[in-house]
Amino acid sequence: MTVKLIKTEKDYNDALKMIDGLFDAKPDTSEGDMLELLTTLVELYEARHFPVEGPSPIEAIKFRMEQMHLSQNDLTPYIGNKSKVSEVLSGKRPLSLNMIRKLSVGLGIPAETLIRPYDVSKTA
Repeated sequence: MTVKLIKTEKDYNDALKMIDGLFDAKPDTSEGDMLELLTTLVELYEARHFPVEGPSPIEAIKFRMEQMHLSQNDLTPYIGNKSKVSEVLSGKRPLSLNMIRKLSVGLGIPAETLIRPYDVSKTA
């Protein structure tokens, strides 16, 4: 079994087949090491060719609201009055730096997610 960098779709598919054959390999064995190496190469190829874009700030807020069973009213300590919360969630008002700080600390949403640029027209 020859392991090489994955540069083409054929290389990618070949690596996936090899991974499938090694799936039950035990750790700290030559087969386990081969599985780990192939998995790393596949992850690198996928990151380059199939990048996953993170959520917009508004999607992240809505997702956290769903996770924590929060209503729009529950966001007032972080964003401001009900009107501001509604405007932010509908994309009519951008997040301010103060809102980003409060949401990051209070709801545990990474600041990197909240500062991402987003298209307001796609939020509503």
